[in-house]
Amino acid sequence: MVSTVESRVFVKEHLAAQIKEEIIHGRLHPGQRVVEGRWARKFGVAQASVREAINLLVADGFLLKSVGRSARVPQYTHQDLARIFQVRGALEGLAAQLTAAGRADLTPLETALARMETALTQCNVKELIDGDLQFHLALGEASGNPVLAEMLERLLRPLFAFVLVRMIQEHGDAGPWAPDLPRHREMIYLMRESDPCLAGQFVQNCIGRFVASAQAVWWPEPKARRRKRNSVNA
Repeated sequence: MVSTVESRVFVKEHLAAQIKEEIIHGRLHPGQRVVEGRWARKFGVAQASVREAINLLVADGFLLKSVGRSARVPQYTHQDLARIFQVRGALEGLAAQLTAAGRADLTPLETALARMETALTQCNVKELIDGDLQFHLALGEASGNPVLAEMLERLLRPLFAFVLVRMIQEHGDAGPWAPDLPRHREMIYLMRESDPCLAGQFVQNCIGRFVASAQAVWWPEPKARRRKRNSVNA
């Protein structure tokens, strides 16, 4: 017999999966609010179950929620992107410096990078993006500073969730990540072998370079324009 607790867990996870599908396939748009009562009526469940499902999606970065407000689908502009990567660079540069100074175990970063490399060869965009997220979250953990790790997690989860949604909706491939993987490998090497300040500076510089790859994902050239340009260049 299924317990009440197990049943509640199943319901909220099932609801979360359904709402996530709505986001990924564009039926819930960036910036759109997710009103608990409306979804409770749509699925024929208690509003509390929808609230729990929303909390799961907030934890995974697919929704954002402020105190006293409905959750909403993440939305970013060019300016948002520039600001986020400025902060990322500072935080991850510090994380790399602390990681190198503390001679932390870099195995989690190497495992995440291996996932990324395998996903790239298999053209598996979802696995690649998840591996990339895990790499940078692992860097925060390796710093040994829980405040820094928490700040990075709050910044990165919605960011990477938004990238995944855009890639799926645009049917994008893993190509934009190819030049960045060797830089991830160099990050690991410098955190293990070099001066902590040098490792921190290198990682901060790399995050600045990653913004170009992110822009190609955020605002890809419209398909009609690509076809026109390709026909002219043929």
